[in-house]
Amino acid sequence: MKTSNAQLNSAVTILAVLFGCTALQDAGAQSAPQGMVFVTPATNAGVAQALTIASTPYFSYALPQGWRVGESGQFALTLVAPDSKALTVMVGNAGMPPNASPGQYAYQKLSAMRVQNLQLGEGQQARPITGFQYAVAFEVRYSVNGVPCQGVAIVHVAPSYGASVMAMTAALSQASQWPGYSTWLPLLAQQVAATNGGAFGARGVMQQNLQNSVAYGEAAARYRDWSQRNWRGVTDQRNASVDSRNNQFRENLGAVQTYVNPYDKRAPVELPTTYQYYWVNPQGNYAGTNDPSVNPNLGSAVEWRRMPVRRP
Repeated sequence: MKTSNAQLNSAVTILAVLFGCTALQDAGAQSAPQGMVFVTPATNAGVAQALTIASTPYFSYALPQGWRVGESGQFALTLVAPDSKALTVMVGNAGMPPNASPGQYAYQKLSAMRVQNLQLGEGQQARPITGFQYAVAFEVRYSVNGVPCQGVAIVHVAPSYGASVMAMTAALSQASQWPGYSTWLPLLAQQVAATNGGAFGARGVMQQNLQNSVAYGEAAARYRDWSQRNWRGVTDQRNASVDSRNNQFRENLGAVQTYVNPYDKRAPVELPTTYQYYWVNPQGNYAGTNDPSVNPNLGSAVEWRRMPVRRP
C-alpha cells in the first residue's frame, strides 16, 4: 500500500512525542529538497549543562543541574547528586589547635558520616581555597552498606596566633562512578564561598566573589565537558523509560537510529527510523527520504552530505 505524505508526517509527529524529535515543516525558512522531509535529531547533543550559583545564609556555592542541598548550616554544607550516589562536603571549624593534623581532621569528619572501612591515602600538597594558607589532599576509600566508594578530601588550613581555622572539602561517589566524577567533582567541592562572617565561627575566612573566580571558571568548564560527553547516557535512560511505556508504538513505527554527521564526526546524531536515508547540510538541517535515488544537491544552493549509520 502506498503511503501518502500526510501519513508519513503523522508518523513523524507521533515519533516526535515518543522520542523527543520533530519533523520540521519550515527549517530556517527553507524548503526541504524535493522528495525529502526536514527532521530534527532525537537529542540535542550540542547543549551542555551549566553550573548555577546558589546560596544559604552562610555560603554561596556552585550547583550542578539536578543536584540538591543535603546538610546546610554554619559549619557544613553538602550537595547530593540526583541518584544519591555522589556528594560533595564542605565542613570547617575555627579555634583548632595550631598543630592539629590535617589527616586526623579529615578522618574525623569523614568518620562522622558513618562509613565503613575508611582509608585515607598519603597526604599531598594541594591548592588552598581563598582565605587559607595551605592545603593537603588525601585519596579516600570506604564502603556504605557493602558498596565500595572513593573520592578525594582536601583539608585547608588558615593558621593564626594560638589557633587555626581548618576546613575540609570532599568529593565522593560510588567507586563505579568515580572515573567520571574525578575530572570535575573535586573542583566543584571547592566552589564554596563564605557570605556570612560567622561561617565556621570565624570572620572573614573564604570571602570571595565566586562568580568571578578563576577556580569557578575552571570547575564550570570541566563540568560542561563532562556533561557534554555524557549526553548519550542520559538519552539512553530517557529512551529506555519511553520504551517501556510505548512499546506498541515502537513496534509499529520503529525507534531511532544513530547516524554520523560528516561535518562533525565527534557527535553522533539520533534520527527516527521513519526514513531510510538521511542527509545533512553545513547549517545543521537534517532531511530524510526513503528514495535512494534522491540527491538534494541537485538544484540546491547549499551542500548536502549523506549521513552513514554509526557502527558500534
